[in-house]
Amino acid sequence: MSTPLPSLRQLTYLLALHEHQHFGRAAAACFVTQSTLSVGIAELERLLGTALVERSKRSVRFTALGEEVVARAQDVVRAAEDLYAVAQGAREPLVGPLRLVAIPTVAPFLLPRILADLPTTAPRVKLFVREMLTGAACEALARGTADCVLLALPADCGEVETCEVAVDRLVLAVPAAEQSDTMIPIDTIDTDRLLLLEDGHCLRNHALAACNLAHPPVDAPLVASTLQTVVQLVEAGLGITFLPDMAVRAGILSGSRVASQRLEGQAERRIALAWRKGHPRGAEFRLLGTLIREAVARPLPVRARVGGGAAG
Repeated sequence: MSTPLPSLRQLTYLLALHEHQHFGRAAAACFVTQSTLSVGIAELERLLGTALVERSKRSVRFTALGEEVVARAQDVVRAAEDLYAVAQGAREPLVGPLRLVAIPTVAPFLLPRILADLPTTAPRVKLFVREMLTGAACEALARGTADCVLLALPADCGEVETCEVAVDRLVLAVPAAEQSDTMIPIDTIDTDRLLLLEDGHCLRNHALAACNLAHPPVDAPLVASTLQTVVQLVEAGLGITFLPDMAVRAGILSGSRVASQRLEGQAERRIALAWRKGHPRGAEFRLLGTLIREAVARPLPVRARVGGGAAG
């Protein structure tokens, strides 16, 4: 008589619970009811003959053995997904589910253009999109909970392959009253006035690199978590900041008293689609990257901006 083995569904439920640390959120991520997920994990525990999760009304804690099972389950589920991907990719590329993660300083400006094209360019792909900071996105890629990530290079994302989809210049956002008709040399920027996004945003690192700074010059009293907030801080006269040109072209400065100022010098980031090195769907992801690059390259009208700043 063969030994009963855990099912992929049970292991998937366990991984979802470990990621979300909450039965309700894990169930939603798996598109099942909370009771279904709870029963599935309980059946897994009975099958293995040990508790994997400590349950309480306020928290979920994994036992030491539960953590080990999670680590092994990640490999099992990833191998099963790779097996399915090989079969699907051999039949027809870009068919079925694809989990795409995009970072916050790219997602709102490129995703609308990408998603508008996919029904025509890849009509049989079923895209699931999530927004994450770069570190979390790369972790999801390594764990196998994301198939590919739309991010800005350079970024420390482990062993990945990439397909570059765009080069995005950085521009300086200044109060409209400070706007100049001439380009500003990067080395003349007053870094003491520089407003940055919080740690975890790769744009923060790109801004520091543009100014040849390893760290912020001072313990900044103002740190924002979104580009919209940092624009409001500039409008209030509290400093200046770097913005991606794609955000300016998408109209992030519309209706504000903030102008975009072109920079003299190398200040840019490369936008790329990244996936785990050796992934069996690598050829499909490269094709997807090409489709994204074509969608991004199509002309986009520049929206009017208060302050008359340069297009960047």
